[in-house]
Amino acid sequence: MDAARLIDLQSRYIVNQGPKPLAHGRAVASTGNPIVTETVIETLAAGGNAADAAIAGALVQAAVEPHLTSHAGMVSFLYWDAKSQKSYQLNSLGTLPHDLAPFRPINGVGGWAREGAPGPQAAIPGFMPGLGAMHERFGTMEWSALCEPAILWAEEGHPVSSFEYGVNVFAAPFSTYFEEGRAVFMPNGYLPPVGSVVRNPKLAKTLTALAAEGPGYFTTGQWARDFVKAGNDLGWAVRMDHMTANSPRWQEPMAFSHRGHEIVSLAPPERQAVFCSLVLGVLEHAGIADMEPFGADYLFFMSHALRLAEQACGFLHDPEYFGAAAGPIMDPSYHRSLAAMIAASRPKVDLTNHVRLTTGAAGFAASGWNSAKSKAPVGSCEISIVDRDGNWLQMMNTVQSGGIPGMAVGGVAMMGSHEQTSMNAHFSNWRTPGARMRNILGNTFVMRNGRPWLALGTPGNVYATVAQMLVNILDFGMTPDAASDAPRMLPLEDNYALTVESRISPQAVLGVTALGLHLTPMPAWDWNQGSFQMCWRDGDTLTAGADFRRTGKAAGLP
Repeated sequence: MDAARLIDLQSRYIVNQGPKPLAHGRAVASTGNPIVTETVIETLAAGGNAADAAIAGALVQAAVEPHLTSHAGMVSFLYWDAKSQKSYQLNSLGTLPHDLAPFRPINGVGGWAREGAPGPQAAIPGFMPGLGAMHERFGTMEWSALCEPAILWAEEGHPVSSFEYGVNVFAAPFSTYFEEGRAVFMPNGYLPPVGSVVRNPKLAKTLTALAAEGPGYFTTGQWARDFVKAGNDLGWAVRMDHMTANSPRWQEPMAFSHRGHEIVSLAPPERQAVFCSLVLGVLEHAGIADMEPFGADYLFFMSHALRLAEQACGFLHDPEYFGAAAGPIMDPSYHRSLAAMIAASRPKVDLTNHVRLTTGAAGFAASGWNSAKSKAPVGSCEISIVDRDGNWLQMMNTVQSGGIPGMAVGGVAMMGSHEQTSMNAHFSNWRTPGARMRNILGNTFVMRNGRPWLALGTPGNVYATVAQMLVNILDFGMTPDAASDAPRMLPLEDNYALTVESRISPQAVLGVTALGLHLTPMPAWDWNQGSFQMCWRDGDTLTAGADFRRTGKAAGLP
């Protein structure tokens, strides 16, 4: 590649963490990568709708961000259809063969198979079946045309950002465990440095066949056969019939109200609507309207509410196979009781000295390093789009919960699924035919006069961050971009540790310490705490914004 072309790619497509400009237009989009945003906008400009643009964008995203997403991963899709004036939800997570035991070929090496926890298990991919279902129901452009940008980027290559390089260093023990993975992530025998261009010719060939044969290439075609063979060669007894045994599921999303606002989010077995309803309901009964934003009382009640919601969602399962736990968890009287319980646990005395004695000098000073990356894996990518016809889309695509861990087939790198049969697992399933996983994805609309005015979603500790964003916007009155910039926390831990981005005021630190909580440090803007991609309407103006914490970009069509 000549120097001029390299400089052009670097200047246009390498985005660093930090503030991002907003975008405005008659159609707008926000994604986690400037190449993907460009693809989405070009698809809209060519006459495609939001679904077309999301399909093209997701196909490109898995080509240029294999460290976060994969053509063998999964998608989750929330769509407002302007024609029918209805919201639709598509659940296309990867699935687990009901008649096979968990197969975990990589354990405890680091990266996505972190030390001290079970490694991810092999799963049937949901990404391509999901895109196929989206295209069949809402797409307007030819499938082959939507594949063309991804083929081009796989063939010609994309420039490596510092963010991508950093994630690759973290994930390398896992992603380069097998020779096939090394071919994707270390094509020249080492991790490609920042600014270099990475090609994936095998993937370009795979995507060319996908364009010709359609989504079935990944479920009944040659790629599927190669996938089954790769699994069999490693000792996983997967079969071709598993590839189509559990189709993507269309569902009606779940709506709930919070202080006069209607919120539409993902219905069970996806957790988001239920989780957010509980957190926001508890805070309403706790008096959120009178709390200082990011003050000690807010930190105390929010961290407890997040913890209680996490525990309650352990009772949530696929409602086609279990009872409807969403109703009891979303019951306002239950929220009132939980708020009273948290209030009763608020100390009447100053516990600062207790915290000083029990955490030690270093802990009392919040010294050390406790990034959210030590928690559950937090890759993934979010896409947010509003097209000129008034269709709204919020979609996650991710390397999570699909494929053979650490393996690559036809240039498609895979993670597998971190599913565990556990009440506190973010991904949990029961091995019975047709069942789908409980999961933590975050696609959300806020409605006004019967249609969306705000669409948002994020990767990275989704379970904790979406509720905080909604509080920032709906209760504290922040603009979406200011709400995205505000500090985020994780649920309160067993030892009363509160992990929060290190940007709260000294008064809040002293106040929360007096309440008996001790702070553990997190970077001021931690990439593991998500990257909100969002669109919103302000009067007659559409705006899109991209989060500070990762490398996204917002754009619009005039």
